[in-house]
Amino acid sequence: MDTPIIFDRKAVKAHRTRSASLRHSVTPVLDAGVDILIDRLDDVTRHFTAALDVGGRGIVAQRLIARGIPTISCDLSHAMAANAPGPAVCVDEEALPFAPHSFDLVTASLSLHWINDLPGTFRQICRILKPDGLFLASVPILPTLRPLRQALEDAELALCDGVSPRVSPLPTQQSCAHLLQRAGFALPVVDTEKLDLRYRSLTALLQDLRAAGETNALALRSRTTAPRFLFPAASAELVPDAGGSFAMPLHMAILTAWAPAPTQPQPLKPGAFTHTLDTVLTSPKPLPSGSTD
Repeated sequence: MDTPIIFDRKAVKAHRTRSASLRHSVTPVLDAGVDILIDRLDDVTRHFTAALDVGGRGIVAQRLIARGIPTISCDLSHAMAANAPGPAVCVDEEALPFAPHSFDLVTASLSLHWINDLPGTFRQICRILKPDGLFLASVPILPTLRPLRQALEDAELALCDGVSPRVSPLPTQQSCAHLLQRAGFALPVVDTEKLDLRYRSLTALLQDLRAAGETNALALRSRTTAPRFLFPAASAELVPDAGGSFAMPLHMAILTAWAPAPTQPQPLKPGAFTHTLDTVLTSPKPLPSGSTD
């Protein structure tokens, strides 16, 4: 089955190349997102010996190397890959050129949401992981940027005969979990985190999206210049609070999953249980140690 082309990958690459020299202006946001992701490693009692970071803008690789984990970075943009400390390669995330069982850790911080064939990329990551290797990723999810999308649509409807797609579609937490299972990962866990961001103007928000390489790369986007009054009209839709700013939180799904291995816990087969639920619920519970009747 052909993969639907939702994103213009040439535009994604161009945006990331431009971002390579601008990302310093959004470093606090990127750093906060990476910290949330890498902190998950504190819960893992494993020593990793070979990591691959996918699209981490050099920030993730820096954190992994500081933990003593040898890391290779990859990115769709050569300029962005060059920001990484240590070895880095320019690759298309939809066709990862790594041999099976090459890494025991693969990370991706806010870098997978511009991929057309995300299920295929997940399957490739599962393949290049060693058995019982860890996949750790963060993905922006809905309702991220929903107020921006609504403001642009309302403004364009008022000014024009229709609307153009201007904000990327994002997955939900549930769809991320489904994708991990579909790709063949074991023990998948998806939880959510939120970065509370606020802006005083639509211009400031758009500048940050540009600096992060997150501007419109939809394949069906309009190639003509936006109507002159679109963005002032959209700005009026974003009503500030008493402090003069509006909220634009970043919602993230944190994905944790493992490449299958025979040593992992396995669920019992249907009918292989030894106790009924009724037995568990009705049997007397033992008193805590040291207590008396």
